[in-house]
Amino acid sequence: MARRIARGVGIALLFAIIGICLTLVIVPRFLDRIYYRGPVSGHFDGEHFFNPDGDQDIAPPTGRSRPGFIARYLLGEDDRPVWPDHVDVAQAKPPARVAGQRMLVTWVGHASVLVQTQGLNILTDPVWSEVAGPFGIGPHRVARPGIAFDDLPKIDLVLVSHNHYDHLDLATLGRLWQRDHPLIVTAPGNDSVIAQAGAKAAARDWDSGVAVKPGVDVVVTRNHHWSSRWFADRNRALWSSFVVRMPGGNLFFAGDTGFGDGKWPGEAAALGPIRLALIPIGAFRFQEGQMGIDSHIGPVDAVRVFERLHAAHAIGIHWGTFRLSWEGYLTPPRLLSATANCAGIGDAFTTIPIGRTVEIPAGDSPPKAKPASRKQLLKCLDTPEVRAIR
Repeated sequence: MARRIARGVGIALLFAIIGICLTLVIVPRFLDRIYYRGPVSGHFDGEHFFNPDGDQDIAPPTGRSRPGFIARYLLGEDDRPVWPDHVDVAQAKPPARVAGQRMLVTWVGHASVLVQTQGLNILTDPVWSEVAGPFGIGPHRVARPGIAFDDLPKIDLVLVSHNHYDHLDLATLGRLWQRDHPLIVTAPGNDSVIAQAGAKAAARDWDSGVAVKPGVDVVVTRNHHWSSRWFADRNRALWSSFVVRMPGGNLFFAGDTGFGDGKWPGEAAALGPIRLALIPIGAFRFQEGQMGIDSHIGPVDAVRVFERLHAAHAIGIHWGTFRLSWEGYLTPPRLLSATANCAGIGDAFTTIPIGRTVEIPAGDSPPKAKPASRKQLLKCLDTPEVRAIR
């Protein structure tokens, strides 16, 4: 009886939440936020940004009804694998600086990565908050940050890929700005959001750059995603990837992305040899067997992105911190390992534990991958062992 009552209360609460969400979508022009005004372009219609290679992410990622998807997800009735409530992390204590072409990389968690090279400390999508969402509502982190905030060296450059809460964390950006006043680079519209933390960001459209210091600059590059912080501000700000051009090989940060037309990695590669690529591999599965959705690549498409970047090394990110999807906790790295095997790229594209610092060699050439289409990769992965990875 108690279980029945609890279930009834849960369902009532769920439909109340759905009702509120629908009300906020239907009623509120006043909740809309205009983050950017500018001329019409190939990815901006005067009011909203869009993917020039097509948007298919309006439909729910399972292909079924959105209310049903939300209900199953919130109630945990989609037969999802169990995730840990807590993951132990040995926090790193990075050096103050790394000079010359030496490159040290520490995964902080999710899409937050510290890259130290050329005397610069570079931080991607910094999130130190416990919850990825507004008003303390949203996914809670299961792993503490790989670097305690107070152990962060002085940050010189911050790359913010888009305005989703698991990537643009106002609390963290405000702390960084007050402490270090770093150069924050983002795409148009996000600077308006970042300003809410009292911080100033340099907003650049795709294919535009910002000088960091002599010999080092950042180019904002295309990827395939969407943006929103409320229910009615969808695509008011732009999303992006980045190339940091520097001696000894470039750094590529993919941000959060789907595969789209698959041409954007080549556009980044055209800016010069990529020494290290940071590529998302998680939040790609919303039902059994799914290998990716329009706005999130999984390991299979991440390997295809890696090959098109012609990068020497890559680290898989965007997993293991906040539960955003259906797949098991260790599914992204396990599936990446299997896919890398099929592609013949060895350990050039791998994962590292949260809090682990690794050194990226200079001067390495891209691995000689076995030419394979997505269909061929999926065929190679069609084994009992891979099918058992949920």
